[in-house]
Amino acid sequence: MITKETIDKVYEAARVEEVIGDFVQLKRAGSNYKGLSPFSDERSPSFMVSPVKQIWKDFSSGKGGNAIAFIMEHEHFTYPEAIRYLAKKYNIEIEETELSNEEKEVANEKESLYLVSEFASKYFQDVLLNTEEGKAIAYTYFKERGFTNETIKKFQLGYSPNTWDALTKEALGKGYKLEFLEKTGLTIVGEDKQFDRFKGRVMFPIQSMSGRVLGFGGRILTNDKKAAKYLNSPESDLYHKSKVLYGIYHAKQAIAKNDRCYLVEGYTDVIQMHQAGIENVVASSGTALTPDQIRLINRLTKNITVLFDGDAAGLRASIRGIDLILEEGMNVKVCAFPDGEDPDSFAKKTPLQDLTQYLEDNAMDFIQFKASLLMKDAKNDPIKKADLIRDMVASISKIPDRIKREVYIQEVSRIMDISEEVLFNTLAQLVKKDISELGKKQKEEQKAFEVVKNEMPVAAPSIDIQFELEHKIIEILLIYGNVEDEFEDVILKANEKGELQEVREMNRYKVFQRIFLSLQEDEIELANPLFKSIYNDLIQYFNQSETFELDQYLSHLPSELSQEVTTILMNDERELLHNWEAKNIFVKAKDKTISQYVTETIVTLRWFLVNKIIDDLKSSIAKDVATDNAETLSLVMDYLGLTNIFSKKLGRVISRHN
Repeated sequence: MITKETIDKVYEAARVEEVIGDFVQLKRAGSNYKGLSPFSDERSPSFMVSPVKQIWKDFSSGKGGNAIAFIMEHEHFTYPEAIRYLAKKYNIEIEETELSNEEKEVANEKESLYLVSEFASKYFQDVLLNTEEGKAIAYTYFKERGFTNETIKKFQLGYSPNTWDALTKEALGKGYKLEFLEKTGLTIVGEDKQFDRFKGRVMFPIQSMSGRVLGFGGRILTNDKKAAKYLNSPESDLYHKSKVLYGIYHAKQAIAKNDRCYLVEGYTDVIQMHQAGIENVVASSGTALTPDQIRLINRLTKNITVLFDGDAAGLRASIRGIDLILEEGMNVKVCAFPDGEDPDSFAKKTPLQDLTQYLEDNAMDFIQFKASLLMKDAKNDPIKKADLIRDMVASISKIPDRIKREVYIQEVSRIMDISEEVLFNTLAQLVKKDISELGKKQKEEQKAFEVVKNEMPVAAPSIDIQFELEHKIIEILLIYGNVEDEFEDVILKANEKGELQEVREMNRYKVFQRIFLSLQEDEIELANPLFKSIYNDLIQYFNQSETFELDQYLSHLPSELSQEVTTILMNDERELLHNWEAKNIFVKAKDKTISQYVTETIVTLRWFLVNKIIDDLKSSIAKDVATDNAETLSLVMDYLGLTNIFSKKLGRVISRHN
């Protein structure tokens, strides 16, 4: 169990913008940052990060919280896992007490799969570096590929012994269960025996964006024609090959910093490029590129450069992924290496400056690339040329942005010497179905609108004033609850003649105390159940704690309340309140004191509730005109007197501000 001291150090060190910046490309938006949601597929940023409040809010999915909450949501970590991850990031030594056998038993299955995978990764690297077989076979292979010791350790490269059950025996001897060895695919279990899946292979651990081992790729070193050259872990609860990119953990910061991602095909391509100094590079791990993999990159940058081998067959086979990238609204370039070269071999023999220059000089727009690649075959064949043009326009049709589509059509017209009109007609044919469906939908919406317009006027959206005021009370408590300020008290005192008179005194209160006493005085309870739960929890928290740290407060809340608290705090970042004063809701101006802000909000709530009572009493009189309503009318007059008092009190507060 991780000690409280360690957890406190993590909370003190972790900066929400730094933590999230490892996973999402953030851009400055005033005092905040914004980016694309990592939890939903979107093209317009709705993800906000507040360095001042040290919280984040994803308005597309509703998720929010502090740095720890982000890691838990994004990586599906438990709370201890998130603490460990951040401790590693900020070089904080983890102090912990030994888990009991009972605590080990209740560890969830997914964590067990992670533990088995991480054990295997360390085991494979230990075999590589510290056994005769590993050094003679695998280490020699990696050195021949030109990998340094630093690179081998950075990517946790390893070796699985050429023995049927070396890993399985070692893992079982260390207390890991066969069930989890089988579920991760490390061990294949038969009826009467079990054996290692990756026997006799050099090992490439595949890591998540946060660095956890999800699965493995293994390369055989013999010339056994019956065995696959590369073998990957099977699909599991951890490893979904269509959703992971090899090297993303080591590349994420460089991708965000350079605002570009280089996409290659294999493990060694990634490793050699990193070693050469180009770190913003990932691989699709030998699988066809998928939309999920592209979206993973899209969180960090909108710009992808696909690096292809020099052979034409490989180019044609890989070019299909370009359309998928375009569909995601990303900017794609293509760079091919000379014949016989691939990213691995070219990076190995090329100095960094020359390599960088080559990538810059030879990266082509996908239209230019397709033209240069296919024009040789189509040059003297009108049919092939027409097919090539149609292929280019088909790619352009995948682009969501209409302006980009038009620009690319103009580019094709120039390169292929064909009229824009013909190209636009071809484009229209390719997207005819989508356009037709969109037009049909628009007509239906227009028709429905016209029916509604003819039948009844469109009502303006109503404002739930009580909801907004209660929302504002929670916001005040969260931001200013522990702040002390001067508040006006009205006290009845006897004068020299013995008559009671109102005397105004200024006394110091903490904001949470003043709000609590004010609501208690009128026996007011918040009507919204969620706000009521948060209010009660906050008052209890303030009474028990000398200090209030928002991130630590969020960590103890249930998920539902934590989400709502984050939403409240980030609401101003989403949209500014407009003209609330006209609705008797007074929003704190920057030059108002905290006490004025609190007093206005509380008095306005009391004013609203009294007016609500008056309306109810008037309704009861209107419904029962036959009854003597003298007593009810008297109550109405009393309550009207209260509203006058509230009006004067608000006037004093506002005039004092002015």
